[in-house]
Amino acid sequence: MLEIFVIAFCIYFAVNIYTSFMQIGFIQDARKLEAIILEPSKYLEASNYAIEKEKLNLASTFYDFVLFIIWIGFGLKTLDSFIQIDEYWLKAIVFVDLFIIINWLLGLPFELYSTFKLNKKYEFSNITPALFIKDTIKTGILFLVFGSLVIAGIAFIIQNFPAWWIFGFIFIFAVIILINMLYPVIRDKMFDKFENLKDKELEEKIEKLLDEVGFKSSGVYSVDASKRDNRLNAYFGGLGSTKRVVLFDTLVEKLTHNELLAVLGHELGHFKNGDILKNIGIMGFVMFVFFAIFGNLNDELFLGLSLNNEPYAIITVFLIFSPILSFFLMPLISLISRHNEYKADEFGSNLATKEDLVNALLKLANENKSFPLSHPLYIFFYYSHPPLIERFKELGYDVHTKKFSDKI
Repeated sequence: MLEIFVIAFCIYFAVNIYTSFMQIGFIQDARKLEAIILEPSKYLEASNYAIEKEKLNLASTFYDFVLFIIWIGFGLKTLDSFIQIDEYWLKAIVFVDLFIIINWLLGLPFELYSTFKLNKKYEFSNITPALFIKDTIKTGILFLVFGSLVIAGIAFIIQNFPAWWIFGFIFIFAVIILINMLYPVIRDKMFDKFENLKDKELEEKIEKLLDEVGFKSSGVYSVDASKRDNRLNAYFGGLGSTKRVVLFDTLVEKLTHNELLAVLGHELGHFKNGDILKNIGIMGFVMFVFFAIFGNLNDELFLGLSLNNEPYAIITVFLIFSPILSFFLMPLISLISRHNEYKADEFGSNLATKEDLVNALLKLANENKSFPLSHPLYIFFYYSHPPLIERFKELGYDVHTKKFSDKI
């Protein structure tokens, strides 16, 4: 059984490496072409950023493969020998927490390089070491408190229910829904500064747009995202009574009112088309498959890892191998997502205009330095959104002539 999972991980590793090399080679060739979508200087800069980021991903992938071999070879066995706790739920908390913390510490150099070297170089990151440490401490506290409670809960279910994977799925699915409901509140209280829009004219226009499509929210807020990053973004956060519209201050600063409304119209398209519920359904199905697989493993796998078939081991094995299953399911999920993005673009352009949405996407691409071209295989595995050039084509905009089709 262990051999099957190891082979799957090796395939996962090989595909990751191959697609990264294909992407780097593709961008190196594409950067020599005439600039499209981006301004010429930003086209070159975006290609450099994309290549450097992919090289960092390559190094991280190799590093993760080495860590995987160490963990299954002797790491888990060694960690188990240090933790001599009889109480099953307490052992699960300590073992899994330590496993996650050790992995985070070992991966910290890559995070630090990405944040303070790569993203600083391309003028994305504004975060200071003090703010990084502050964010890390807060995140650590949330993980140790609430993460440990979730681990204890799933350990209890594993220990006390024969068909634990069914009840475990229900429990974790409910936790994820709760996290989505509380996410904007937690961000507001612990990480970001949420404020009502100072531009009352913009706020009135957004409220009118929300009323037009029947989207009920608890408010429209601007968040001080620029203290960490210069990239532009917006999102609808929360569920039910916590649902709110959140605009990055960078987005409010760079986009006109009409362009902002076009971006929000796109997001409202997801709401109107039921994409949020569809995504929850897809996530639930994927999780159910995961729990069905990991809930029916035999003792052979755990013997191969020198672990007992107990809650702490089952949770850890889930954490180690679930990313592999996710990776091979992602092409199908991404295909569905890309289809939904086209529909959301259509809805957003009808709420505003195609010109406003195209102008907004052009500004987002330039400000975020998003290289507009990618290798088809890379798109197949990693793109949840269609390439910009394809989105523009659907909107009737020719990126070469910078004109809209007469038929649109």
